[in-house]
Amino acid sequence: MNNNIFKSILFFFLLFNGAVITAQDKLVVYPVSSPDLTNGDFTTRVRIAGGQWQTLPNYSITVANVVNYQKKLEQASVSYFAFEGEVEVAVTYNKEPVKEVRVRPLSYGITPAVQGNTITFRLKQARNLSVEINGDIFHNLHLFANPVYKDLPRKGDPDVIYFGPGVHTLENGVLAIPSGKTVYVDGGAYIKGQFLFDKVQNAKLMGHGMMDQSVRLTIRIAYSQNIEVDGLLASQCLSGGSDGVMIRNVKAISHLQWGDGMNVMASNNVTFDGVFNRNSDDCTTVYGTRHGYKGGCKNILMKNSTLWADIAHPILIGTHGSTPEPEILENITYQNIDILDHKEAQMDYQGCMSLNAGDSNLIRNVTFEDIRVENFRQGQLLNIRVFFNSKYCTSPGRGVENIWFKNVTYTGTNAEISVIEGYDENRKVKDIVFENLVINGLKISDKMPGKPGYYKTGDVARIFIGNHAEGVIFK
Repeated sequence: MNNNIFKSILFFFLLFNGAVITAQDKLVVYPVSSPDLTNGDFTTRVRIAGGQWQTLPNYSITVANVVNYQKKLEQASVSYFAFEGEVEVAVTYNKEPVKEVRVRPLSYGITPAVQGNTITFRLKQARNLSVEINGDIFHNLHLFANPVYKDLPRKGDPDVIYFGPGVHTLENGVLAIPSGKTVYVDGGAYIKGQFLFDKVQNAKLMGHGMMDQSVRLTIRIAYSQNIEVDGLLASQCLSGGSDGVMIRNVKAISHLQWGDGMNVMASNNVTFDGVFNRNSDDCTTVYGTRHGYKGGCKNILMKNSTLWADIAHPILIGTHGSTPEPEILENITYQNIDILDHKEAQMDYQGCMSLNAGDSNLIRNVTFEDIRVENFRQGQLLNIRVFFNSKYCTSPGRGVENIWFKNVTYTGTNAEISVIEGYDENRKVKDIVFENLVINGLKISDKMPGKPGYYKTGDVARIFIGNHAEGVIFK
């Protein structure tokens, strides 16, 4: 039968049976890398809308909880696939009756249908999701619906290092990726070891495979230029001493001590787009000199991303630098970000958005735009300080200036009092502008109706504006 005639018959069959599959609909499901890596908490199926259901592998993944000030490791789940067009997702919870369901980020507005122990919903674009049953955030399903790659690297190409389905143990625990090479990790691959870019240029790491969480710094970019990392599920991803780095749709889930998700140290022109971080320490940081990487940072952008700090900060800027040769951290932007959680009992390490200038750093020209903060467990909405933390710093910072918060919303009840405070007359926090700050539906403004004139606007927002802070404006 002519292929075009067959497609027409299929289209009208599906149309009259209540489903339309367009020529653009595509679904990629990967084989299980190893049954030993899976668990039975969830059964997740996916199909092109109206098509044949396919079951995804359900892998175990470790996350960090804190109980009585001590870290406790929990076993959650992760499944992933790739698609374009529209798909239906069905998730069955196999442990207990389903009484409550939440799919986050909440800003996506996904309200699933529930029938027995199975929930269903549709997706029309790539999403990194958390499916939570009966309020349990530590045994949830991380569901990563990736975009389909348009041009896959070709196995056998001399410029491609190819990892197919299965478990791969890197020789000596590290693969140093050469200049000009592309490493492709199939979605059915599981990598034990570290991918390292060290003093290289124009290299790429891509694929929807998974990396061993027990390995620290599964992806490390050091002293390199024009590097791209796309799609992998890793534990950590560090950019140090580098220039021209693109991190796209990478998921960093960690449970180790000092398990920061995505660090930037002494690097310039670094972009994160569509990443997902759930970490046992800070989700994303920007530092100056640190761990042998030397210099300041400029032109750092994170956009369209999701942050979940099981411990410490979702966003931290400025703690580390060089007291002998003071540095500047500047032109830093966070745009279209969902913050799902923040849990930190230590007062010195709180703040969903934290700018802490230490080690003689100057932090300037930072923008937070379209930031949605959900009801985190413990901490502050923001913490902006010039400070001296003797545990990690050798001097106070030099200042924090020209910071813009636009369209920031917080919906929740657990936030402690935020702080904006300088260090002394020569080390100030200044020119901090809030435009359309909304807390639990209340728009915070210097001209709020009903606010007594003797109130600081920060009092209404539960933000303590301390000494050596000037030019704090709520528009």
